[in-house]
Amino acid sequence: MTQYRNLILAALVLTLVVVSLGAYVRLSDAGLGCPDWPGCYGKITPLHAAEHIDAELAERPDGPVSHAKAWKEMVHRYAAGTLGLLVLGIAALGWRGRRETAGGPGLPMLLLGLIVFQALLGMWTVTQLLKPLVVTAHLLGGMATLSILLWLWLRERGQASHVYFARVDHLRASATLGLVLVIAQIALGGWVSSNYAALACTDFPLCQGVWMPPMDFEHSFTLHRELGETAAGDLLPMAALTAIHWVHRVMALIVTVYLGWLLLRLLRTPGYAGMGMVIGGLLMLQVALGIGNVLLSLPLALAVAHNGGAALLLASLVWLNYRVRRR
Repeated sequence: MTQYRNLILAALVLTLVVVSLGAYVRLSDAGLGCPDWPGCYGKITPLHAAEHIDAELAERPDGPVSHAKAWKEMVHRYAAGTLGLLVLGIAALGWRGRRETAGGPGLPMLLLGLIVFQALLGMWTVTQLLKPLVVTAHLLGGMATLSILLWLWLRERGQASHVYFARVDHLRASATLGLVLVIAQIALGGWVSSNYAALACTDFPLCQGVWMPPMDFEHSFTLHRELGETAAGDLLPMAALTAIHWVHRVMALIVTVYLGWLLLRLLRTPGYAGMGMVIGGLLMLQVALGIGNVLLSLPLALAVAHNGGAALLLASLVWLNYRVRRR
């Protein structure tokens, strides 16, 4: 099943690209660069839709549509569509070779279903005008796709190379909790980004010059609402954006402390020191990128790197959980 493994690896690499492109589109305010789906004004490329884009620009020069934004959005869609075809191929090969693969066709079929749901979320992101719940769910779906592909690749690679690991049952619960905490932090980060709350605090470690700024928790984590609005349709107050940002910071501290403790355990476990160093290095990179985004007022390259770093940190925890469960 060499072709199967290679296809999984290609999809895994492309998923990292798609996740980064999605962050770039969102952070450069290009999410509505093409206000329909799956094409751009019903056309296959922004070049074919140039007349419609020009008309929109003439009517709303400062609106969400421009030629550059349309291309950013469509390049992301092309990459996501290619990923969808790769996943379809993985599911087909996994089903055809179900007696030869390491774990059967269940996980590839689940992955195919997830990709279909991701496509729907991509459509709803546009049709629902960047509704925070939909945008955050789309981000989490991308991270879930990455995780499943990595697990599949590790599983097939392990079968091909007959790689086995020592029993480390004492690490299972710790590794699982680490993964859960990273997922929760990514969800919070997505909520910060989808609500444009990244600059609600522009200093560090304080927030607006104090440890506990005025915050509105009632409206900050209401899921079913439009972008920039409360559930009642009023303008979302600054205190709500501050609460979103502040909670993300607190969770970052919790994750850093916990993964630091997990790193020490890994360093003391034979065969896991290298993995611990990888996790520790990615964690420190994420902390530095997060602080840099605040102090430098969210430069685009740094913000996209923060999203990519989150994907890599998640991948490292998935890798750890795979290893502690393998024999």
